[in-house]
Amino acid sequence: MAAETETETPTVTPQPTVTPATSQLFTNARVFTGTDETDVASAFRIVDGRFDWVGEASAVAGESAVDLGGRTVLPGLIDSHTHPALMVATAVAAECFPPSVVSIDGLVERLREHQATLTTPSAWVLGRGFDDTKFPEGRMPTAADLDAVSTERPVLVWRCDAHSAVCNTAALRLAGITAITPDPAGARFERGPDGEPNGVLTEIAAVDAVARFIPVPERDEQVASLVAIGEELASRGIVAVCDLLSNRLHDPLDAFRAAAAKGLRTRVALYPGWDPSAPLDELTPDDREGRIRIGGVKVVLDGAYSNRTAWVAEPYPESCDHGLRLVEDDDVLAAGAWARRNGVQLAVHAMGDQALDRVASLFADQEPWLDGIPSVRIEHATIISEEYAERLRGARMTFGIATHTVFFFAEYDGYELALRAEQVPDAYPIARLFRTIGPLALSSDRPATAWSGADDVMLSVEAAVRRQAYNGADFVPEEAVSVAQALLLYTGRAGLLSPLDSVGRIATGYDGSFAVLDRDVFSVPADEIATVRVAETWIRGEQVYRRSPHVETVRS
Repeated sequence: MAAETETETPTVTPQPTVTPATSQLFTNARVFTGTDETDVASAFRIVDGRFDWVGEASAVAGESAVDLGGRTVLPGLIDSHTHPALMVATAVAAECFPPSVVSIDGLVERLREHQATLTTPSAWVLGRGFDDTKFPEGRMPTAADLDAVSTERPVLVWRCDAHSAVCNTAALRLAGITAITPDPAGARFERGPDGEPNGVLTEIAAVDAVARFIPVPERDEQVASLVAIGEELASRGIVAVCDLLSNRLHDPLDAFRAAAAKGLRTRVALYPGWDPSAPLDELTPDDREGRIRIGGVKVVLDGAYSNRTAWVAEPYPESCDHGLRLVEDDDVLAAGAWARRNGVQLAVHAMGDQALDRVASLFADQEPWLDGIPSVRIEHATIISEEYAERLRGARMTFGIATHTVFFFAEYDGYELALRAEQVPDAYPIARLFRTIGPLALSSDRPATAWSGADDVMLSVEAAVRRQAYNGADFVPEEAVSVAQALLLYTGRAGLLSPLDSVGRIATGYDGSFAVLDRDVFSVPADEIATVRVAETWIRGEQVYRRSPHVETVRS
Protein backbone atom coordinates (compact mmCIF):
# COMPACT_ATOMS: atom_id res chain seq x y z
CA MET A 1 0.00 0.00 0.00
CA ALA A 2 1.38 3.35 -1.05
CA ALA A 3 2.14 5.92 1.60
CA GLU A 4 -0.28 8.88 1.83
CA THR A 5 1.18 12.29 0.89
CA GLU A 6 -0.08 15.38 2.61
CA THR A 7 -0.70 18.22 0.16
CA GLU A 8 -0.60 21.79 1.53
CA THR A 9 -3.36 24.04 0.28
CA PRO A 10 -1.80 27.35 -0.76
CA THR A 11 -2.93 30.44 1.15
CA VAL A 12 -4.40 33.13 -1.06
CA THR A 13 -4.03 36.65 0.29
CA PRO A 14 -6.90 38.86 -0.79
CA GLN A 15 -5.65 41.76 -2.90
CA PRO A 16 -7.11 45.22 -2.54
CA THR A 17 -9.33 46.29 -5.37
CA VAL A 18 -7.45 48.77 -7.52
CA THR A 19 -9.62 51.32 -9.25
CA PRO A 20 -8.07 52.37 -12.55
CA ALA A 21 -7.05 55.99 -12.63
CA THR A 22 -9.54 58.17 -14.47
CA SER A 23 -7.74 60.37 -16.95
CA GLN A 24 -9.17 63.03 -19.22
CA LEU A 25 -7.32 65.28 -21.65
CA PHE A 26 -8.65 68.70 -22.68
CA THR A 27 -7.20 70.56 -25.68
CA ASN A 28 -7.75 73.46 -28.08
CA ALA A 29 -8.31 76.21 -25.50
CA ARG A 30 -6.83 79.49 -24.35
CA VAL A 31 -6.01 78.48 -20.78
CA PHE A 32 -5.32 81.28 -18.30
CA THR A 33 -3.57 79.27 -15.60
CA GLY A 34 -3.88 81.77 -12.72
CA THR A 35 -0.17 81.50 -11.88
CA ASP A 36 0.73 84.96 -13.20
CA GLU A 37 -0.51 87.61 -15.64
CA THR A 38 0.96 86.06 -18.79
CA ASP A 39 1.05 82.28 -18.29
CA VAL A 40 -1.24 80.72 -20.89
CA ALA A 41 -1.49 77.09 -22.04
CA SER A 42 -3.63 75.33 -24.63
CA ALA A 43 -4.17 71.89 -23.08
CA PHE A 44 -4.30 70.08 -19.74
CA ARG A 45 -4.93 66.64 -18.34
CA ILE A 46 -6.96 65.74 -15.23
CA VAL A 47 -6.26 62.43 -13.45
CA ASP A 48 -8.43 61.36 -10.52
CA GLY A 49 -9.84 64.85 -10.10
CA ARG A 50 -6.54 66.77 -10.15
CA PHE A 51 -4.54 68.52 -12.83
CA ASP A 52 -1.77 66.12 -13.82
CA TRP A 53 -0.26 68.03 -16.73
CA VAL A 54 -0.60 71.51 -18.26
CA GLY A 55 1.04 72.53 -21.52
CA GLU A 56 0.65 72.95 -25.28
CA ALA A 57 -1.81 70.97 -27.36
CA SER A 58 0.94 70.21 -29.88
CA ALA A 59 2.61 68.01 -27.26
CA VAL A 60 -0.39 65.65 -27.12
CA ALA A 61 -1.51 65.70 -30.74
CA GLY A 62 -3.24 62.48 -31.72
CA GLU A 63 -4.44 61.55 -28.23
CA SER A 64 -8.14 61.22 -27.47
CA ALA A 65 -9.24 64.49 -25.89
CA VAL A 66 -12.14 66.82 -25.14
CA ASP A 67 -11.94 69.63 -27.71
CA LEU A 68 -12.80 72.93 -26.01
CA GLY A 69 -13.32 74.68 -29.31
CA GLY A 70 -10.72 77.41 -28.89
CA ARG A 71 -12.61 78.92 -25.97
CA THR A 72 -11.09 80.75 -23.00
CA VAL A 73 -10.63 78.69 -19.83
CA LEU A 74 -10.07 80.07 -16.32
CA PRO A 75 -9.22 78.25 -13.09
CA GLY A 76 -12.28 77.60 -10.96
CA LEU A 77 -13.04 80.99 -9.39
CA ILE A 78 -12.83 81.88 -5.69
CA ASP A 79 -15.23 84.27 -3.95
CA SER A 80 -13.16 85.14 -0.90
CA HIS A 81 -15.82 87.10 0.98
CA THR A 82 -19.46 86.12 0.65
CA HIS A 83 -22.34 84.99 2.87
CA PRO A 84 -24.07 81.71 1.96
CA ALA A 85 -25.22 81.19 5.56
CA LEU A 86 -26.90 84.60 5.57
CA MET A 87 -28.52 83.82 2.24
CA VAL A 88 -29.92 80.60 3.69
CA ALA A 89 -31.20 82.38 6.80
CA THR A 90 -32.99 84.89 4.55
CA ALA A 91 -33.73 82.56 1.64
CA VAL A 92 -37.42 83.45 1.63
CA ALA A 93 -36.74 87.21 1.51
CA ALA A 94 -37.76 89.17 -1.56
CA GLU A 95 -34.82 90.68 -3.47
CA CYS A 96 -35.04 94.47 -3.38
CA PHE A 97 -31.71 95.34 -5.00
CA PRO A 98 -31.11 98.07 -7.53
CA PRO A 99 -31.68 98.44 -10.37
CA SER A 100 -35.12 96.82 -9.98
CA VAL A 101 -36.06 98.68 -6.77
CA VAL A 102 -35.08 102.37 -6.76
CA SER A 103 -37.74 104.09 -4.63
CA ILE A 104 -39.66 103.66 -1.38
CA ASP A 105 -42.86 103.13 -3.38
CA GLY A 106 -41.09 100.42 -5.38
CA LEU A 107 -39.87 98.80 -2.17
CA VAL A 108 -43.37 98.76 -0.69
CA GLU A 109 -44.78 97.26 -3.89
CA ARG A 110 -42.10 94.53 -3.98
CA LEU A 111 -42.85 93.60 -0.36
CA ARG A 112 -46.58 93.53 -1.03
CA GLU A 113 -45.95 91.10 -3.89
CA HIS A 114 -43.91 88.95 -1.51
CA GLN A 115 -46.66 89.03 1.14
CA ALA A 116 -49.14 87.67 -1.40
CA THR A 117 -47.04 84.49 -1.65
CA LEU A 118 -47.08 83.72 2.09
CA THR A 119 -49.28 80.85 3.21
CA THR A 120 -48.63 80.44 6.94
CA PRO A 121 -49.90 82.84 9.63
CA SER A 122 -46.51 83.06 11.36
CA ALA A 123 -44.51 83.98 8.24
CA TRP A 124 -42.82 87.37 8.14
CA VAL A 125 -42.69 89.64 5.12
CA LEU A 126 -38.94 89.82 4.46
CA GLY A 127 -36.81 91.65 1.93
CA ARG A 128 -33.14 92.40 1.37
CA GLY A 129 -30.94 94.71 -0.62
CA PHE A 130 -32.53 98.18 -0.85
CA ASP A 131 -30.23 101.17 -1.35
CA ASP A 132 -31.79 104.36 -0.01
CA THR A 133 -29.11 106.53 -1.67
CA LYS A 134 -30.84 105.80 -4.98
CA PHE A 135 -34.32 106.71 -3.72
CA PRO A 136 -35.79 109.99 -5.05
CA GLU A 137 -37.34 110.45 -1.61
CA GLY A 138 -33.81 111.11 -0.31
CA ARG A 139 -34.31 109.20 2.94
CA MET A 140 -34.49 105.80 4.59
CA PRO A 141 -37.86 104.06 4.62
CA THR A 142 -39.47 103.85 8.05
CA ALA A 143 -42.01 101.77 9.94
CA ALA A 144 -44.71 104.11 8.69
CA ASP A 145 -43.81 103.22 5.10
CA LEU A 146 -43.72 99.47 5.80
CA ASP A 147 -47.03 99.59 7.65
CA ALA A 148 -48.48 100.13 4.16
CA VAL A 149 -47.31 96.58 3.42
CA SER A 150 -48.95 95.08 6.50
CA THR A 151 -50.08 96.08 9.96
CA GLU A 152 -50.70 92.45 10.90
CA ARG A 153 -47.60 90.55 9.80
CA PRO A 154 -44.11 91.64 10.92
CA VAL A 155 -42.16 93.18 8.05
CA LEU A 156 -38.37 93.52 7.94
CA VAL A 157 -36.13 94.47 5.02
CA TRP A 158 -32.33 94.58 5.14
CA ARG A 159 -30.41 97.47 3.63
CA CYS A 160 -27.90 96.55 0.91
CA ASP A 161 -24.95 96.64 3.35
CA ALA A 162 -26.64 94.04 5.63
CA HIS A 163 -25.58 96.22 8.57
CA SER A 164 -28.90 98.04 8.84
CA ALA A 165 -32.57 97.31 8.22
CA VAL A 166 -36.08 98.71 8.54
CA CYS A 167 -39.08 97.04 10.14
CA ASN A 168 -42.75 97.86 10.54
CA THR A 169 -44.69 98.62 13.71
CA ALA A 170 -45.80 95.00 14.15
CA ALA A 171 -42.15 93.86 14.19
CA LEU A 172 -41.18 96.55 16.71
CA ARG A 173 -44.07 95.47 18.89
CA LEU A 174 -43.11 91.78 18.68
CA ALA A 175 -39.49 92.62 19.62
CA GLY A 176 -40.64 94.80 22.53
CA ILE A 177 -38.79 97.89 21.30
CA THR A 178 -40.32 101.09 22.68
CA ALA A 179 -39.30 104.67 23.45
CA ILE A 180 -37.60 103.55 26.66
CA THR A 181 -35.62 100.67 25.10
CA PRO A 182 -31.90 101.50 25.29
CA ASP A 183 -29.78 101.31 22.16
CA PRO A 184 -27.63 98.16 21.88
CA ALA A 185 -23.88 98.61 22.19
CA GLY A 186 -22.45 99.82 18.86
CA ALA A 187 -25.88 100.22 17.27
CA ARG A 188 -28.98 102.43 17.29
CA PHE A 189 -32.74 102.18 17.23
CA GLU A 190 -33.41 105.34 15.24
CA ARG A 191 -36.21 107.51 16.62
CA GLY A 192 -38.64 110.18 15.51
CA PRO A 193 -38.98 113.67 17.01
CA ASP A 194 -41.22 112.24 19.73
CA GLY A 195 -38.55 109.75 20.82
CA GLU A 196 -40.52 106.75 19.55
CA PRO A 197 -38.58 104.18 17.47
CA ASN A 198 -39.22 104.81 13.76
CA GLY A 199 -38.33 101.29 12.57
CA VAL A 200 -34.84 102.11 11.27
CA LEU A 201 -32.33 99.68 12.78
CA THR A 202 -28.76 100.94 12.41
CA GLU A 203 -26.00 98.35 12.68
CA ILE A 204 -26.04 94.62 13.31
CA ALA A 205 -26.94 94.53 17.01
CA ALA A 206 -30.04 96.66 16.41
CA VAL A 207 -31.10 94.49 13.45
CA ASP A 208 -30.55 91.31 15.46
CA ALA A 209 -32.79 92.62 18.26
CA VAL A 210 -35.69 92.27 15.81
CA ALA A 211 -34.46 89.57 13.43
CA ARG A 212 -34.02 87.00 16.21
CA PHE A 213 -37.80 86.64 16.30
CA ILE A 214 -38.01 85.51 12.66
CA PRO A 215 -38.96 81.80 12.45
CA VAL A 216 -35.88 79.69 11.65
CA PRO A 217 -36.07 77.42 8.57
CA GLU A 218 -36.01 73.69 9.27
CA ARG A 219 -32.63 71.98 8.91
CA ASP A 220 -33.58 70.09 5.76
CA GLU A 221 -34.67 73.40 4.20
CA GLN A 222 -31.33 74.95 5.14
CA VAL A 223 -29.41 72.07 3.60
CA ALA A 224 -31.48 72.21 0.41
CA SER A 225 -30.84 75.96 0.18
CA LEU A 226 -27.08 75.43 0.52
CA VAL A 227 -27.12 72.87 -2.28
CA ALA A 228 -29.04 75.33 -4.47
CA ILE A 229 -26.55 78.10 -3.64
CA GLY A 230 -23.73 75.79 -4.73
CA GLU A 231 -25.46 75.26 -8.06
CA GLU A 232 -25.84 79.01 -8.52
CA LEU A 233 -22.18 79.56 -7.67
CA ALA A 234 -21.22 76.97 -10.28
CA SER A 235 -23.18 78.94 -12.87
CA ARG A 236 -20.80 81.83 -12.12
CA GLY A 237 -17.72 79.60 -12.41
CA ILE A 238 -17.19 79.84 -8.63
CA VAL A 239 -15.89 76.63 -7.06
CA ALA A 240 -14.71 77.86 -3.64
CA VAL A 241 -15.92 80.46 -1.15
CA CYS A 242 -15.19 81.93 2.25
CA ASP A 243 -18.34 82.48 4.34
CA LEU A 244 -17.55 85.49 6.49
CA LEU A 245 -20.27 85.18 9.13
CA SER A 246 -21.12 81.52 8.93
CA ASN A 247 -22.83 81.31 12.32
CA ARG A 248 -25.85 83.00 10.81
CA LEU A 249 -26.74 79.29 10.74
CA HIS A 250 -26.69 77.21 13.89
CA ASP A 251 -23.74 74.78 13.78
CA PRO A 252 -22.68 75.87 10.29
CA LEU A 253 -19.99 73.20 9.92
CA ASP A 254 -22.59 70.48 10.37
CA ALA A 255 -25.03 72.24 8.01
CA PHE A 256 -22.50 72.70 5.20
CA ARG A 257 -21.16 69.16 5.56
CA ALA A 258 -24.71 67.82 5.45
CA ALA A 259 -25.20 69.84 2.26
CA ALA A 260 -21.98 68.35 0.84
CA ALA A 261 -23.44 64.89 1.46
CA LYS A 262 -26.51 66.01 -0.51
CA GLY A 263 -24.61 67.37 -3.49
CA LEU A 264 -22.90 70.67 -2.56
CA ARG A 265 -19.65 70.57 -4.55
CA THR A 266 -18.20 73.95 -3.51
CA ARG A 267 -15.13 74.17 -1.29
CA VAL A 268 -16.04 76.29 1.75
CA ALA A 269 -14.02 77.96 4.49
CA LEU A 270 -16.26 79.04 7.37
CA TYR A 271 -15.60 82.10 9.53
CA PRO A 272 -18.06 82.31 12.44
CA GLY A 273 -18.54 85.74 13.97
CA TRP A 274 -16.94 86.53 17.34
CA ASP A 275 -19.43 87.25 20.12
CA PRO A 276 -17.67 88.44 23.31
CA SER A 277 -20.62 87.30 25.40
CA ALA A 278 -20.58 83.75 23.96
CA PRO A 279 -17.00 82.68 23.10
CA LEU A 280 -16.60 80.00 20.47
CA ASP A 281 -15.73 76.42 21.36
CA GLU A 282 -12.17 75.24 20.79
CA LEU A 283 -11.66 73.46 17.48
CA THR A 284 -10.72 69.85 16.80
CA PRO A 285 -8.35 68.87 13.98
CA ASP A 286 -11.33 67.56 12.02
CA ASP A 287 -12.97 71.01 12.21
CA ARG A 288 -10.04 72.52 10.32
CA GLU A 289 -9.69 69.88 7.60
CA GLY A 290 -11.55 68.73 4.52
CA ARG A 291 -13.47 70.36 1.72
CA ILE A 292 -15.77 72.07 4.26
CA ARG A 293 -13.75 73.47 7.16
CA ILE A 294 -13.48 76.22 9.75
CA GLY A 295 -11.11 78.78 8.24
CA GLY A 296 -11.09 81.42 10.94
CA VAL A 297 -13.11 83.78 13.08
CA LYS A 298 -14.56 87.14 12.08
CA VAL A 299 -14.68 90.37 14.07
CA VAL A 300 -16.83 93.27 12.83
CA LEU A 301 -14.91 96.36 13.95
CA ASP A 302 -17.00 99.06 12.28
CA GLY A 303 -19.93 99.69 9.98
CA ALA A 304 -20.22 100.67 6.32
CA TYR A 305 -19.42 103.78 4.29
CA SER A 306 -22.64 103.84 2.33
CA ASN A 307 -24.68 104.58 5.47
CA ARG A 308 -21.90 106.51 7.28
CA THR A 309 -21.28 103.96 10.02
CA ALA A 310 -17.69 103.11 9.01
CA TRP A 311 -15.32 104.34 11.76
CA VAL A 312 -13.43 107.33 10.39
CA ALA A 313 -10.70 109.63 11.73
CA GLU A 314 -12.18 112.84 10.35
CA PRO A 315 -15.94 113.40 10.49
CA TYR A 316 -18.12 112.70 7.50
CA PRO A 317 -18.72 115.68 5.16
CA GLU A 318 -20.94 118.36 6.67
CA SER A 319 -21.26 116.54 9.99
CA CYS A 320 -19.59 115.81 13.32
CA ASP A 321 -20.18 112.08 12.88
CA HIS A 322 -17.22 109.66 12.99
CA GLY A 323 -19.27 106.51 12.39
CA LEU A 324 -19.45 103.58 14.78
CA ARG A 325 -16.83 101.45 16.46
CA LEU A 326 -18.59 98.16 17.17
CA VAL A 327 -16.13 96.27 19.43
CA GLU A 328 -13.41 97.24 21.90
CA ASP A 329 -9.72 96.37 21.70
CA ASP A 330 -9.94 93.63 24.32
CA ASP A 331 -12.58 91.79 22.31
CA VAL A 332 -10.60 92.03 19.07
CA LEU A 333 -7.50 90.75 20.86
CA ALA A 334 -9.51 87.93 22.46
CA ALA A 335 -10.70 86.82 19.02
CA GLY A 336 -7.11 86.95 17.78
CA ALA A 337 -5.96 84.84 20.72
CA TRP A 338 -8.67 82.25 19.95
CA ALA A 339 -7.56 82.15 16.30
CA ARG A 340 -3.92 81.70 17.39
CA ARG A 341 -4.78 78.87 19.82
CA ASN A 342 -6.86 77.08 17.22
CA GLY A 343 -4.56 77.55 14.23
CA VAL A 344 -7.00 79.51 12.05
CA GLN A 345 -7.23 83.02 10.65
CA LEU A 346 -8.53 86.19 12.24
CA ALA A 347 -10.68 88.14 9.76
CA VAL A 348 -11.45 91.74 10.73
CA HIS A 349 -14.14 93.78 9.02
CA ALA A 350 -12.59 97.25 8.78
CA MET A 351 -13.80 99.85 6.29
CA GLY A 352 -13.08 103.26 7.81
CA ASP A 353 -9.56 104.65 8.00
CA GLN A 354 -9.72 104.75 11.80
CA ALA A 355 -10.77 101.10 11.94
CA LEU A 356 -7.97 100.13 9.56
CA ASP A 357 -5.42 102.00 11.67
CA ARG A 358 -6.68 100.14 14.73
CA VAL A 359 -6.16 96.73 13.11
CA ALA A 360 -2.55 97.59 12.31
CA SER A 361 -1.95 99.07 15.77
CA LEU A 362 -3.24 95.94 17.49
CA PHE A 363 -1.52 93.29 15.37
CA ALA A 364 1.33 94.66 13.24
CA ASP A 365 4.00 93.87 15.84
CA GLN A 366 2.63 90.47 16.85
CA GLU A 367 4.24 87.22 15.73
CA PRO A 368 2.19 85.49 12.98
CA TRP A 369 0.88 82.03 13.84
CA LEU A 370 0.13 80.58 10.40
CA ASP A 371 2.43 79.47 7.59
CA GLY A 372 1.54 79.83 3.93
CA ILE A 373 -1.47 82.13 4.43
CA PRO A 374 -1.82 85.38 6.37
CA SER A 375 -2.70 85.10 10.04
CA VAL A 376 -4.84 88.27 9.84
CA ARG A 377 -7.23 89.08 6.99
CA ILE A 378 -8.67 92.57 6.60
CA GLU A 379 -12.13 92.57 5.05
CA HIS A 380 -13.25 95.40 2.74
CA ALA A 381 -10.36 97.81 3.48
CA THR A 382 -11.97 100.81 1.80
CA ILE A 383 -9.36 103.53 2.41
CA ILE A 384 -5.78 102.35 1.83
CA SER A 385 -3.11 105.01 1.47
CA GLU A 386 0.33 104.22 0.06
CA GLU A 387 1.73 104.63 3.58
CA TYR A 388 -0.79 102.22 5.09
CA ALA A 389 -0.15 99.60 2.41
CA GLU A 390 3.59 99.80 3.14
CA ARG A 391 2.83 99.58 6.85
CA LEU A 392 1.09 96.26 6.30
CA ARG A 393 3.80 94.96 3.99
CA GLY A 394 6.55 95.83 6.46
CA ALA A 395 4.78 94.47 9.53
CA ARG A 396 5.95 91.51 11.57
CA MET A 397 2.40 90.12 11.29
CA THR A 398 1.29 88.61 7.99
CA PHE A 399 -1.72 90.45 6.54
CA GLY A 400 -4.00 89.76 3.59
CA ILE A 401 -6.93 91.73 2.18
CA ALA A 402 -10.31 90.82 0.67
CA THR A 403 -11.74 93.89 -1.03
CA HIS A 404 -14.17 94.84 -3.79
CA THR A 405 -14.87 96.78 -6.94
CA VAL A 406 -18.59 95.97 -6.99
CA PHE A 407 -18.98 98.32 -3.98
CA PHE A 408 -18.04 101.52 -5.78
CA PHE A 409 -19.76 100.27 -8.93
CA ALA A 410 -23.10 99.66 -7.19
CA GLU A 411 -22.99 102.14 -4.29
CA TYR A 412 -21.39 105.16 -5.93
CA ASP A 413 -24.15 107.48 -4.71
CA GLY A 414 -23.46 106.60 -1.08
CA TYR A 415 -19.70 106.85 -1.43
CA GLU A 416 -20.00 110.22 -3.18
CA LEU A 417 -21.77 111.55 -0.10
CA ALA A 418 -19.65 109.78 2.52
CA LEU A 419 -16.06 110.20 1.33
CA ARG A 420 -14.10 113.33 2.12
CA ALA A 421 -12.38 114.79 -0.95
CA GLU A 422 -8.91 113.89 0.33
CA GLN A 423 -9.98 110.26 0.83
CA VAL A 424 -11.16 109.62 -2.72
CA PRO A 425 -7.72 108.85 -4.26
CA ASP A 426 -7.21 106.13 -1.62
CA ALA A 427 -10.63 104.49 -2.04
CA TYR A 428 -10.45 100.86 -3.20
CA PRO A 429 -6.99 101.37 -4.76
CA ILE A 430 -6.80 98.00 -6.50
CA ALA A 431 -3.67 98.75 -8.56
CA ARG A 432 -1.82 99.90 -5.42
CA LEU A 433 -2.89 96.82 -3.50
CA PHE A 434 -1.94 94.55 -6.40
CA ARG A 435 1.61 95.92 -6.24
CA THR A 436 1.85 95.84 -2.46
CA ILE A 437 -0.15 93.00 -0.90
CA GLY A 438 0.48 89.42 -2.06
CA PRO A 439 -2.52 87.65 -0.48
CA LEU A 440 -5.20 89.81 -2.12
CA ALA A 441 -8.66 89.03 -3.48
CA LEU A 442 -11.64 90.69 -5.06
CA SER A 443 -14.97 89.39 -3.79
CA SER A 444 -18.72 89.97 -3.88
CA ASP A 445 -19.89 90.28 -0.23
CA ARG A 446 -23.21 88.95 -1.54
CA PRO A 447 -25.91 89.63 -0.43
CA ALA A 448 -24.48 92.66 1.42
CA THR A 449 -24.00 94.55 -1.84
CA ALA A 450 -26.38 96.95 -3.56
CA TRP A 451 -26.72 95.05 -6.81
CA SER A 452 -28.63 92.04 -8.02
CA GLY A 453 -26.15 89.35 -9.05
CA ALA A 454 -23.27 90.92 -7.15
CA ASP A 455 -21.37 87.61 -7.31
CA ASP A 456 -21.03 87.92 -11.09
CA VAL A 457 -17.24 87.88 -11.30
CA MET A 458 -17.23 89.55 -14.72
CA LEU A 459 -19.10 92.55 -13.29
CA SER A 460 -16.33 93.03 -10.73
CA VAL A 461 -13.63 92.49 -13.35
CA GLU A 462 -15.11 95.17 -15.62
CA ALA A 463 -15.35 97.59 -12.69
CA ALA A 464 -11.70 96.90 -11.84
CA VAL A 465 -10.64 97.54 -15.44
CA ARG A 466 -12.81 100.58 -16.23
CA ARG A 467 -13.15 102.09 -12.72
CA GLN A 468 -16.63 103.32 -13.55
CA ALA A 469 -19.81 103.16 -11.48
CA TYR A 470 -23.16 101.86 -12.67
CA ASN A 471 -24.09 105.39 -13.80
CA GLY A 472 -20.91 105.91 -15.83
CA ALA A 473 -19.19 108.09 -13.24
CA ASP A 474 -15.42 107.65 -13.05
CA PHE A 475 -14.05 106.41 -9.73
CA VAL A 476 -10.29 106.91 -9.31
CA PRO A 477 -9.35 105.69 -12.81
CA GLU A 478 -5.66 105.76 -11.83
CA GLU A 479 -6.31 102.60 -9.80
CA ALA A 480 -7.48 100.52 -12.77
CA VAL A 481 -5.91 97.11 -13.38
CA SER A 482 -5.74 94.84 -16.43
CA VAL A 483 -8.17 92.00 -17.10
CA ALA A 484 -5.45 89.46 -16.22
CA GLN A 485 -4.67 91.23 -12.95
CA ALA A 486 -8.32 91.38 -11.97
CA LEU A 487 -8.77 87.68 -12.76
CA LEU A 488 -5.73 86.79 -10.64
CA LEU A 489 -7.62 88.34 -7.73
CA TYR A 490 -10.29 85.68 -8.24
CA THR A 491 -7.80 82.87 -8.90
CA GLY A 492 -4.10 82.51 -8.05
CA ARG A 493 -3.69 85.58 -5.86
CA ALA A 494 -7.01 84.88 -4.11
CA GLY A 495 -5.72 81.39 -3.39
CA LEU A 496 -2.97 82.90 -1.23
CA LEU A 497 -5.48 84.56 1.09
CA SER A 498 -7.31 81.68 2.75
CA PRO A 499 -7.12 77.94 3.57
CA LEU A 500 -9.04 76.93 0.43
CA ASP A 501 -6.52 74.31 -0.57
CA SER A 502 -5.81 73.30 -4.16
CA VAL A 503 -7.97 75.83 -6.00
CA GLY A 504 -7.30 78.98 -7.99
CA ARG A 505 -4.74 77.63 -10.48
CA ILE A 506 -4.60 75.29 -13.41
CA ALA A 507 -1.39 73.64 -12.30
CA THR A 508 -0.15 70.16 -11.47
CA GLY A 509 -1.56 68.90 -8.18
CA TYR A 510 -4.43 71.39 -7.98
CA ASP A 511 -8.09 70.43 -8.12
CA GLY A 512 -9.17 69.81 -11.68
CA SER A 513 -11.68 72.67 -11.47
CA PHE A 514 -12.11 75.21 -14.26
CA ALA A 515 -14.58 77.48 -16.03
CA VAL A 516 -15.09 77.78 -19.79
CA LEU A 517 -16.25 81.19 -21.02
CA ASP A 518 -18.66 81.89 -23.85
CA ARG A 519 -16.37 84.68 -25.15
CA ASP A 520 -12.76 85.67 -24.70
CA VAL A 521 -12.73 88.06 -21.75
CA PHE A 522 -9.24 89.21 -22.72
CA SER A 523 -10.26 90.54 -26.13
CA VAL A 524 -13.84 91.82 -25.81
CA PRO A 525 -14.27 95.61 -25.53
CA ALA A 526 -13.85 96.77 -21.92
CA ASP A 527 -17.47 97.88 -21.69
CA GLU A 528 -18.63 94.35 -22.62
CA ILE A 529 -16.63 92.40 -20.03
CA ALA A 530 -19.65 92.15 -17.71
CA THR A 531 -21.66 90.47 -20.47
CA VAL A 532 -19.20 87.58 -20.76
CA ARG A 533 -20.75 84.44 -19.29
CA VAL A 534 -19.58 81.11 -17.97
CA ALA A 535 -20.54 78.41 -20.48
CA GLU A 536 -19.33 75.41 -18.46
CA THR A 537 -18.01 74.76 -14.96
CA TRP A 538 -16.02 71.64 -14.07
CA ILE A 539 -15.18 70.60 -10.50
CA ARG A 540 -12.51 67.94 -9.98
CA GLY A 541 -12.88 66.76 -13.56
CA GLU A 542 -16.67 66.56 -13.57
CA GLN A 543 -18.90 68.95 -15.45
CA VAL A 544 -21.31 70.44 -12.89
CA TYR A 545 -22.78 73.27 -14.97
CA ARG A 546 -23.51 73.89 -18.63
CA ARG A 547 -25.22 77.06 -19.76
CA SER A 548 -28.19 76.68 -22.05
CA PRO A 549 -27.42 78.22 -25.44
CA HIS A 550 -30.92 79.73 -25.44
CA VAL A 551 -30.32 81.90 -22.34
CA GLU A 552 -29.96 85.53 -23.36
CA THR A 553 -27.91 88.02 -21.38
CA VAL A 554 -29.51 91.35 -20.57
CA ARG A 555 -27.33 93.92 -18.83
CA SER A 556 -29.16 96.47 -16.70
